[in-house]
Amino acid sequence: MVALVRRRNWTGSLRLTLTFLGLPYVCTAAVSRPALSCSSAPFIKTTTSPIGSSWCSFHTASVNTMPSVALPHVKARCPLYPGSKTQRLPVPDDKVDWNKSWPQYNPVNYTDPSVLKKPVWADPDIGSFSPAFNTVDSGVDRTSFEGKYKVESGKPLNPRGRTGVMGRGLLGRWGPNHAADPIVTRWKVDAKGAKILHSVSKRPILQFVSIKRKDCGEWAIPGGMVDPGELVSLTLQREFSEEALNSLCVPPAERGKIQERINKLFKSSGFQIYKGYVDDPRNTDNAWMETVAVNFHDDSGNSVSELPLQAGDDAGQVKWVDVDSSVALYASHSHFLELVAKERKAHW
Repeated sequence: MVALVRRRNWTGSLRLTLTFLGLPYVCTAAVSRPALSCSSAPFIKTTTSPIGSSWCSFHTASVNTMPSVALPHVKARCPLYPGSKTQRLPVPDDKVDWNKSWPQYNPVNYTDPSVLKKPVWADPDIGSFSPAFNTVDSGVDRTSFEGKYKVESGKPLNPRGRTGVMGRGLLGRWGPNHAADPIVTRWKVDAKGAKILHSVSKRPILQFVSIKRKDCGEWAIPGGMVDPGELVSLTLQREFSEEALNSLCVPPAERGKIQERINKLFKSSGFQIYKGYVDDPRNTDNAWMETVAVNFHDDSGNSVSELPLQAGDDAGQVKWVDVDSSVALYASHSHFLELVAKERKAHW
């Protein structure tokens, strides 16, 4: 396992270094990993505070950012586990909490065949190795934004409660699977560069980069998993570059120009929209999604706004989409955009 992690860190570092320097990188099929889904968890108001990194600094927004109450997850209890014929054991609301006695609880154990093939992004089965949960273990962050979670019989327990299925499902890691969502926005402008106001709200219209997911065909915010030992700020930049600009497959002559504009955007101050547990249909009793969503705004329109969007391996299509309450998006991405619109005093 340690060898796999080291290999992944080495190749990831090489890929990033070559991209930043504008040097050639052989374009091959990317390793397939589960895409990110976002929750519909409730939020509370927090104050703005800086979070520093070596690549960018982003701030917690003065809008809603963190879950106020750990309400029972809903999507994590969907009857049919995604991508399979596995039926979850129905879990009523009053039995979700692990503290509620349920002696008859005996869910099916399911881990997808793609995970059992032992790809570099997945853990081995419990028994063949014993990870150190609630800590950073060999570069893998096994801590949770929810706080310390319980471990029983060597397996972590979902901090939000029962899901009706054990194992890892489509997720690679036992315990928390950390992801990051970069929300890249710009102002919608006319031919003269003036902001376009909405006819009803009279507020300026924001646009965001949206990808069409290949797995379900829904439009969503681009995002992906945090690699072992990787800063979240790097994940945000990498995932946007790969999914929305297909940066790994552009000619070397163009890569330098693209990277320069991406660096300019992601070195600017962004603000954190959400950080916490994700109510994702791929979650199980022993593996779950957590994410950090950060907004990066191209206020002047002279960084990524002028770059041609090109869908990467995980996206079917990519385009700029007007931020509006009527736009249907994957999971709770529309709620994240609502928070962005409020922070930017834009139309919603």
